[in-house]
Amino acid sequence: MTLRLGRHEFADDATLMMAIVNRTPDSFYDKGATWAEDRAFERVALVVEQGAEIVDIGGIKAAPGVEIDAAEEKSRVVDFVARVREAFPQLVISVDTWRAEVGRAVCAAGADVLNDAWGGADPELVDAAAEGGAAIICTHTGGVTPRTRPYRIDYDDVVAAAIHDTVAYAERAIAAGVSPESVVIDPAHDFGKNTFHSLEVTRRLGEMVATGYPVLVSLSNKDFVGETLDLPVGERLTGTLAATAVCALAGARIYRVHEVVETRQTVDMVNTIAGRRPPRRAIRGLQ
Repeated sequence: MTLRLGRHEFADDATLMMAIVNRTPDSFYDKGATWAEDRAFERVALVVEQGAEIVDIGGIKAAPGVEIDAAEEKSRVVDFVARVREAFPQLVISVDTWRAEVGRAVCAAGADVLNDAWGGADPELVDAAAEGGAAIICTHTGGVTPRTRPYRIDYDDVVAAAIHDTVAYAERAIAAGVSPESVVIDPAHDFGKNTFHSLEVTRRLGEMVATGYPVLVSLSNKDFVGETLDLPVGERLTGTLAATAVCALAGARIYRVHEVVETRQTVDMVNTIAGRRPPRRAIRGLQ
């Protein structure tokens, strides 16, 4: 099935890099490096040059913190989306939000994707995507409240729960009018999960791929990587890429990342080993 992200289409074997652009002063990873609008725009230009097909713009950090209402969230992202849309017409613009009010505003400004990291906390977000002709990312969070950390969440089978909830969310989006070609599912590593859950989801990601929906993974510098290797945020690239390789072998389609070049090389190498992609150059022993 062709993957349709707003006004953009991709073949069913395309793997896509979604570069993170935080319009927040308190991101866990970049500590506000792209809080200023011009710095965020420079980040967009850089990741486009590096080959990212998608940027994911967020106006609220996922972790607990200062309360940000919808008006403030819109002030951080709506005009910025319009600026990016004008400058990069071929770029897929995603906005990381769970609020339908924000979703409608960013779609009107030119967003192609609504990336709901909180598993349908606002049931009207699917309507916002349908009305705006946008794609939607359907995540599994175990029902946790937005911007809260999981505490002793238990699953009989975390992968079965992730499949059940994301497929149900996808079906609800389609019923609301989102094109079936514009629905993506995401197990949401760390969200509503402890480290053991995230590791199991990674190990069994092929079961989510088998649903037939394109799968997005957001692995970059996550806590499950840090806890597995006992490393702080700034030292998790190698672990992130190892998890990325496992997900690539399982067939993940979209990778939400901080490091575009390293992730692209990892995904391309794995897919070439798997026989899904030819080498860019193959002359050794042939000439």
